[in-house]
Parts: sequence; C-alpha cells; structure tokens
Amino acid sequence: MQHNFLKIHPKDNVLVALRDLKVQSEIRSNGTVFLLKEPIRAKHKFSEQHLNVGDTIFMYGGMVGKACKSISPGEALTVDNVAHHTEGFGKRTPNLSWNKPDVSKFKGRTFDGYHRSDGQVGTGNYWVVIPLVFCENRNVSVMKDAFLEELGFVRPNKYKHYVRQLVSNFQEQAHSMEKPFLLEEELTVSPIFDNLNGIKFLTHQGGCGGTRQDAEMLCALIAGYLNNPNVAGGTILSLGCQNAQISILEERLRRFHPHFNKPLYIFEQQREGKEEDLLTKAIAQTFQGLVVANTLKRKPATLDKLTIGLECGGSDGFSGISANPAVGHASDIIVALGGKTILAEFPELCGVEQQLIDRCTQDDIAKKFTNLMRTYSSLAEAVGSGFDMNPSPGNIKDGLITDAMKSAGAAKKGGTSPITDVLDYAEYVKNPGLNLLCTPGNDVESTTALAGSGANIILFTTGLGTPTGNPIAPVIKISSNTDLAKRMPDIVDVDAGGIITGDKAITQMGEALMEHIIAVASGKIKTKAQLLNQDDFIPWKRGISL
Repeated sequence: MQHNFLKIHPKDNVLVALRDLKVQSEIRSNGTVFLLKEPIRAKHKFSEQHLNVGDTIFMYGGMVGKACKSISPGEALTVDNVAHHTEGFGKRTPNLSWNKPDVSKFKGRTFDGYHRSDGQVGTGNYWVVIPLVFCENRNVSVMKDAFLEELGFVRPNKYKHYVRQLVSNFQEQAHSMEKPFLLEEELTVSPIFDNLNGIKFLTHQGGCGGTRQDAEMLCALIAGYLNNPNVAGGTILSLGCQNAQISILEERLRRFHPHFNKPLYIFEQQREGKEEDLLTKAIAQTFQGLVVANTLKRKPATLDKLTIGLECGGSDGFSGISANPAVGHASDIIVALGGKTILAEFPELCGVEQQLIDRCTQDDIAKKFTNLMRTYSSLAEAVGSGFDMNPSPGNIKDGLITDAMKSAGAAKKGGTSPITDVLDYAEYVKNPGLNLLCTPGNDVESTTALAGSGANIILFTTGLGTPTGNPIAPVIKISSNTDLAKRMPDIVDVDAGGIITGDKAITQMGEALMEHIIAVASGKIKTKAQLLNQDDFIPWKRGISL
C-alpha cells in the first residue's frame, strides 16, 4: 500500500487519499503524472483520469456511480459531480472457486463456552425478560429495578456522585466550575450467580397496532433470542389481547427447535389479575430459573461452534479498505473451520448484488436473495426513498458519497467464501458458511436481528464511532483508523488503522481479530460495549428503514 493514496483495484479510475493531500501535489499512477486540482482530505476520492458527463466511476473493481459533471484528473469526487449508479443484476453465473485462507494457526483451537442441549454453544449465559407488547414495558422495568442491584449485575451509577456534587455546589451558592468534578471509581459488585453473565431486561414499542406481520416478526425475533445459545432461559410478559399472541411465539419456537427445553416462563397480566400478583409470581419463578441457569459452566468448544454476525456503522472512507476486509478475512477463517457467519444490511449491498448472486451455492438461494433485494428496494421507492439515499451525512462527510460506493466497501465484511444460505428477517441460521440476512442498514435494528438469527458474537466495524451494543451477543468494535481508536478508546476494541499506514496486512489483522474473538467468546475479556452496558434492542417493523 502506498503512503499517500491508494488504487484499490486495477479496474478503478479513482484514487483514495490515505492522508490529507495539498493542492498541486504530484500524483503518479498507472503510468500517468498529474497535479491535484484542489486539496484532498484523507478518506476522500479523486479522479485518476478525465471523466465526461455520464462516464462510469469504478471502485473496488465495480461501478459505484456516474459523473454528472466533467471531472479532471486530480479533482475531488463529491456529491455535486457524482451520482449514485449501479450495475443491474439477474441470473446466477456460478463463481464458486474459493482460495481458502491458511487456518493452520486455528485448527484444534477451542473457546470456553456454554454447551446447550441442541448442540449450540454460547459465548455467554444470560437470562432474558421480554414483553410481547409495549403495554408490559413498565412491568419489565419494575422487575429490572427489583433484580439487578440485588443480584450484583449492575455497577453503581458513578454519575450520581457527579449530580450530587452539582447539587451541593448549587446549595452552597458556589460557581460550578470553581470546584473540580471527580467521578467516583466504579465499584465492583460480586454477582450472586457466578456462572450467569447477566439478566437482560428488554423493552420495545411493538406487539400491537401496526400490521399483523410486524407482530408475527416480533414473535419470531423474540423466539430467536430465546433460541440463541447465549441465552439460558427467559421470562415473557404478555398483556393478553395484543396482536403478538403467546401462541405465535410458541409456534415460532417450535419451528426453530421442535424440542425447545430451556426454562421459559410466560405470564399474562389479564389472566393473572392484579399487577402485584403478576409481578410477584414472575419474580419468584424467574429467580428459580436463574438458579437453574447458574448450574451451567464453561467448557471447551471447537471454533466451528462460533456464529459470527458481520455489521458496520458510522462508516468512513477507510472502512472498506481496512476494517471491513480484516473482518472479511476473519469471516473466511471461521467458514474454513466449519463455522457460520452472517452478513446483514441489505441496503448496503446495493451494487454488488451480482457478485453475491454468483457466489451463492445454489440457484434457489440466489433467487431468494434477488427477490428480497428487489422487494425491499421497491418498497423504499414507493414511499419516495431508495437505497441511493442510504449514506448518512457522516458517511458523506468522510468520503462515502454514494450508496454504491458505501456498499462496495461494506460487502468486504463477507470475505470471499461461497454463500450457503440467504435468510429473511428473523429467520434462524442453520447452514455452516457465509449467510446473508435481510435487515436494514440501521445499526441497532441490524445488530438486534443478527442476535435473533443466532449470532453468538458480532463484529462491528466503524470509522466515525458508535456505542452500539447488544444485550446477549458481545459486540466487538473494530475501528477503520487509528485516530478514532485514540479519540474514542472507550468504544473501540480493535484498531485496524495499521492497514491504512501500511504497518499491518489485512491477513495479519484478520488473524489478530480471531484471537480477540476467541478471548471474548471464552469470557476472558469483555467488549467495550459490555463494559458500557450498551444493551440496544430495536425490532424492525417491516416498513421502510434504510
């Protein structure tokens, strides 16, 4: 990799600035020499050749846009001179040749996990409390207040001391800046249940109103969380009259696992009567469930028992060059070892559809992907939106000016392995290998779905920084650049910025990421999202969310 700029693929006609470049800087590329027409900020792109209106722009070897103005060599690509444009996609032309990575370092390796009766292995051991409808959110919150501090699963809120100081200063009529504000050190509380990683209380705004399909998908998602190997058992609170009925949840659970045998307690408020009767019964039985869950201990498991979710959020112009390919290499290692990986975010696969279709192992899998993509895209267009509107202001500011450009880099998280299955939202993973999961690009909606489809760890790349986490699946954050890792060390677990500087190869970073995965899966280290108690849970209503 060059130190100042990068040409990602021989077919590309644009270059990526790896650092801030000054106007009139001399650029030598592809046998030509030219001067920059303007300053180019790191992460942004500039043209390698003269482009006329309508000319195709290539990055990563594929189409990522078209010139809507004449662009000179050395001129920056912007939202003013480039428009989103992608290649079409259609029939599968199989391209299943795969150069498997060297996995000799990881053969025979294990992680210490929680073995379930169905053969799945968890990287955590959680109890979940989930309402079937938003009407029960308050009762879930009451249970949360009753349980967490008493069981030692919550750290004292260090910011209470901060507020206490503010109140004290105000009462003393002292100016708040005249006294230093010191945050108390976090106190460690020993949990009563040594083998239980936590009890997670999830709330949401669904279950009634909206469409019946949304209620059915919510039940499928909750069933996926209960079936996830990181979950020991669950407590479900139902009102009784809502669209998301207990019978739908039970049917979805049977579909995932006909002999589901984890402890599961379901309470219906309209049947129980008084709120106090509901809560005392739910709390008592949940406590007994925790006792049972605590009997399970970590034991060695081979790496093929890992199911890794692949996600990105707050992406920048370096994401597709550093963090995403590193995750892709880790994905290929997991697949080569017989494990499962799941690539989500369908709006961020726009423009690379044909490449993914050709990597599908069977025609029916490719057809399912095609149908899901076209249906999703048409629904977005029907409400005046579209995949081309996916890049956020932050994406654009940091060099991702079209959705096709963003997608071409985002797809790198899936590595190069064949695609063994395509999952609709809330379908549970079953096939070893790389799976595609239909979710929005929205960070939390997508990570929520990955855990619901069976991911026991999630790899999350970011170039701008995001504190997103998940209640049951550890989320490992990988930064695309070192500046971010230094600026937000409380959210970044692994820094892939060495790829940009040339200090590390993509394969090296992928292998380093594997070591981090094994340590997290074994409970030897916690992710930054876990340390922040970042338990984000947002079900996707099947309306339009990009």
